[in-house]
Amino acid sequence: MTTATTDSGWRAYHQTTRSATYGFLSALPLLVLYETLIVWANADASTPVRIGAELWLKSLLPPLGAAGHLALGGIVLAVGVAVFWAERHRDLPLRTGYFCGLIAESALYAVLVAALISRLVGLVFAAAPPPVGDLWTQLALSIGAGLYEELVFRVLLVGGLAWVFRRLTGASAAYAAAAVLGALLFSAVHYTGPLGDAFALSSFAFRFLFGLALNVLFLGRGFGVAAWTHALYDVFLVTSLGG
Repeated sequence: MTTATTDSGWRAYHQTTRSATYGFLSALPLLVLYETLIVWANADASTPVRIGAELWLKSLLPPLGAAGHLALGGIVLAVGVAVFWAERHRDLPLRTGYFCGLIAESALYAVLVAALISRLVGLVFAAAPPPVGDLWTQLALSIGAGLYEELVFRVLLVGGLAWVFRRLTGASAAYAAAAVLGALLFSAVHYTGPLGDAFALSSFAFRFLFGLALNVLFLGRGFGVAAWTHALYDVFLVTSLGG
């Protein structure tokens, strides 16, 4: 009886926290933290910084100057509210324990990614591209990466690829193909454009495996877990808590 109850509890937690509703609600603290920290970090900066993925999304909007960041945040919130409204018929339980569990689960995945992937390609945290700016700027960018890079690379890219491949092939392998191709594109985009890094096979392999791990988490556990895992991984990196 105890085992059945435990299984049922885990199954309910897994299915509920995988929903778009929990993905949206769990991402709200990341949005608030990022906007608060990035404004603080840029207050005295001669050259303000923002997450690249956020700027890509902003480029899709009409020129709005400084208000563009607020407009993008408003759109993200509006889309989230629309998703929340669309899932209202599912009668999902909103439980504090589920949100705490989601963050704790993500922290565990962040540690596992650091321990397994970094060591797998012979890299340590210091071998990753060095953080830019002071600690508060690094923390802001870490949290922003968890939010906006997951929106672009996981929700839009991998989610879109999985939808297309599924329609074309009708096979479950469509998700594997989307995860691999999405990871390749995630890694490659870091070397494009005027602000791209110089190509190095070691960093490309690291980013590919990191992207692949996040793709698997997104497809298996949803946006919330992927976003928090990415954010916490980067926070562990810049604060040297990961090793």
